[in-house]
Amino acid sequence: MFHLRTCAAKLRPLTASQTVKTFSQNRPAAARTFGQIRSYTAPVAAEPFLSGTSSNYVEEMYYAWLENPKSVHKSWDIFFRNTNAGAPPGTAYQSPLPLSPGSLSALARAQPLVGAQPNVDKLVEDHLAVQSLIRAYQIRGHHVAQLDPLGILDADLDSSVPADIISSTDKLDLAVFKERLRMLTVGGFYGLDESDLDKVFHLPTTTFIGGQESALPLREIIRRLEMAYCQHIGVEFMFINDLEQCQWIRQKFETPGIMQFTNEEKRTLLARLVRSTRFEEFLQRKWSSEKRFGLEGCEVLIPALKTIIDKSSENGVDYVIMGMPHRGRLNVLANVIRKELEQIFCQFDSKLEAADEGSGDVKYHLGMYHRRINRVTDRNITLSLVANPSHLEAADPVVMGKTKAEQFYCGDTEGKKVMSILLHGDAAFAGQGIVYETFHLSDLPSYTTHGTVHVVVNNQIGFTTDPRMARSSPYPTDVARVVNAPIFHVNSDDPEAVMYVCKVAAEWRSTFHKDVVVDLVCYRRNGHNEMDEPMFTQPLMYKQIRKQKPVLQKYAELLVSQGVVNQPEYEEEISKYDKICEEAFARSKDEKILHIKHWLDSPWPGFFTLDGQPRSMSCPSTGLTEDILAHIGNVASSVPVENFTIHGGLSRILKTRGELVKNRTVDWALAEYMAFGSLLKEGIHIRLSGQDVERGTFSHRHHVLHDQNVDKRTCIPMNHLWPNQAPYTVCNSSLSEYGVLGFELGFAMASPNALVLWEAQFGDFHNTAQCIIDQFICPGQAKWVRQNGIVLLLPHGMEGMGPEHSSARPERFLQMCNDDPDVLPNLEEANFDINQLYDCNWVVVNCSTPGNFFHVLRRQILLPFRKPLIIFTPKSLLRHPEARTSFDEMLPGTHFQRVIPEDGPAAHNPENVKRLLFCTGKVYYDLTRERKARSMVEQVAITRIEQLSPFPFDLLLQEVQKYPGAELAWCQEEHKNQGYYDYVKPRLRTTISRAKPVW
Repeated sequence: MFHLRTCAAKLRPLTASQTVKTFSQNRPAAARTFGQIRSYTAPVAAEPFLSGTSSNYVEEMYYAWLENPKSVHKSWDIFFRNTNAGAPPGTAYQSPLPLSPGSLSALARAQPLVGAQPNVDKLVEDHLAVQSLIRAYQIRGHHVAQLDPLGILDADLDSSVPADIISSTDKLDLAVFKERLRMLTVGGFYGLDESDLDKVFHLPTTTFIGGQESALPLREIIRRLEMAYCQHIGVEFMFINDLEQCQWIRQKFETPGIMQFTNEEKRTLLARLVRSTRFEEFLQRKWSSEKRFGLEGCEVLIPALKTIIDKSSENGVDYVIMGMPHRGRLNVLANVIRKELEQIFCQFDSKLEAADEGSGDVKYHLGMYHRRINRVTDRNITLSLVANPSHLEAADPVVMGKTKAEQFYCGDTEGKKVMSILLHGDAAFAGQGIVYETFHLSDLPSYTTHGTVHVVVNNQIGFTTDPRMARSSPYPTDVARVVNAPIFHVNSDDPEAVMYVCKVAAEWRSTFHKDVVVDLVCYRRNGHNEMDEPMFTQPLMYKQIRKQKPVLQKYAELLVSQGVVNQPEYEEEISKYDKICEEAFARSKDEKILHIKHWLDSPWPGFFTLDGQPRSMSCPSTGLTEDILAHIGNVASSVPVENFTIHGGLSRILKTRGELVKNRTVDWALAEYMAFGSLLKEGIHIRLSGQDVERGTFSHRHHVLHDQNVDKRTCIPMNHLWPNQAPYTVCNSSLSEYGVLGFELGFAMASPNALVLWEAQFGDFHNTAQCIIDQFICPGQAKWVRQNGIVLLLPHGMEGMGPEHSSARPERFLQMCNDDPDVLPNLEEANFDINQLYDCNWVVVNCSTPGNFFHVLRRQILLPFRKPLIIFTPKSLLRHPEARTSFDEMLPGTHFQRVIPEDGPAAHNPENVKRLLFCTGKVYYDLTRERKARSMVEQVAITRIEQLSPFPFDLLLQEVQKYPGAELAWCQEEHKNQGYYDYVKPRLRTTISRAKPVW
């Protein structure tokens, strides 16, 4: 509805010579309900009684008339009704007619004007058209924004202009613009004509282009919309289904003059561009033939990241965890994380000797952890850049998991103190499915990090592949739309636009705690690496790139022309940083030894000695007192919350648990419960994650109880064990392996004093997470001197449900063990078993008893170092009547058994044993059943290898020597080319010095 206050304010400055028409519109509650629409169409001078000084009085009369038309004089009633009916200028007011004796009063005879209704309809249609035009720019303006710094491609892979946008941007020449305007106006899309360009339209509340003004001429509306949405920033946000968030973004980009920078901010931006650019140029001068995956063409990334960090620090963040691919990594380490330059430069020296264990990794894969003062906010900030493999985007969920862990350990439940920044390449962001998996963790209760800032270095090419061949979506960032993350595209050759977008991104994350994407549309000045020739495949693009003036030069010339800096000051800034690089280069020559541990992304203060060694090389007993075992068992078999109704079937399960505890016995589920519960008592946080882990795939765990009468009311008995226990987190994950395992790996990186477990629904399904296993878990310590104690629970067994629900592929894990099968280690070495564990890359076990499962879980934390633990867990043994363990095997003084030797009649008369069978896991129970059925209990001894890696050479040698007359055989239920055979056979042969065959 038209408010006369606005009308009067607009009319005051008008003169009689002005003929601008003023329109207004209300957004009715029901569609096309026009009864409440009021408009004022006459200029002030056209009505004899109106002037700028009378507007307040007119306004008061108008409001009174709106409430009750009879409350005002009849002349006002007629005037307002005529005005609302669209009376032409000068006709709304009707002067009184002369009276004759006995006649009705003139006012009584006066009637409102008729015939103006068509004008009302046109008025409404015009306002709706303008609203549609504004909305069209908000939705599709980014399609015509000038995003490509090279000016030869469209960032959205579409050179057409949306049909409902009147754009005068560079995509259209003047003739085309006029033709589009004609098509969209006269009888066209909007029904406006060129004469409407100077008409004033009331602005809807869903736009901020008016600033302090509530009405603008159409020409100015279009101009401001183009300034907001069609210049060097393209904003995608209208798919977000939250009005408050949309309004917040509109205000940030539409408000006139909002993108302003002080001279000091401009000088800071220039200095950061100098460092970013000159760093790459320095490396190119010194090591022109080395691969470094430089940042040339997107040097603005460094000031962009620093702006995000500055703004986040200002909003209270004190820890930022970052993940990124190889491009620009050295520059980020140098100028964002602030790694010492000499430590970076010495990485280029091929003569450096490695001082740490392991093979190391290329310099553009290494991570870093650093705490420093943020000079802009004068607050402490910790920066961590996570090491990554060449597998692009694989580090995404790892960064998320580490961020979640750091938030958890500092009690940051809203993400106000710890945040993550992820960098991506355009081809990988669109092409790698792990991006989608990671996005879908972003808002899950047990996985959310309360918003990540994603920065895409969009150099519009993937190695040699044109983006038109690399993705089906218009933008590489379209995957972010699935979680309602706003996407800000920006031309990287406009540094101020980039800085503004990054400020808004940081503010968005701080305000709404949701993901946001900054798409830096840039180019790659060199090939995929510095040795690559891009002209083979992109000749036209690289001809343009060769002509392209660097962004530093462009911005410096702009600031000099504005008088912000002068040429000598600019040159001095360059000289100053060049000198810093030269001095660091000189110091780097003194480095003789390469210390990979100086590049740790997740140090564990206090866990190791100062030189990074374990504080001891022993492991205490993993047994517990009977009181603790009984207490945990009693809680595990009860409901510790009052008035909580559980399922009847679950009542029977808990009753069975209680009977086991009374009999001083545990099954598989109870053994796990006791291992977890005891560690919680010792202050060790436990996190169990995976598909359906709360109940357990095989309905054996039941760590989360559900009230049968109250929706979403749950109970976790494990969190009711002790008054001051550590918290227990058990969470069903999304249906993802790659993303979730990466997340849990990152969570385990943060602290050694937590037991983090990921359980596959079936062991077979780990293969969709193979990248995390192959690139992080298996070689992580060798590449990055990074220890990790993550536990993988992989249900394994050939029984039932077909080939996809049987094998956890143990052969894969065993093939990647780092020991030598043909070399017998020194079995006389003190602490042989602990030293073996310290030297291996991961531990692989297949337990045959619940007690041993209990011990290996506790050993994982009681060891003085951390190694990944792979456990092939059973299916049929979960309820097997013989798969039980007495409390006696779990009391103080007991340990995990790497090998469980034969303890039956065969062991008492070893000279009578004809065959010594070696096996692992559930097949043991099949063998004992068959041995008994064939009455061969004295002729066949069965030894269980519980720990496959590191291989228990010492204990197996004792077993072989115990049965000198027995032939040796390995038995497994898997096919010969699967399972453990190819791993076990050469190691058994080495154990016996190849004296006998192993059948």
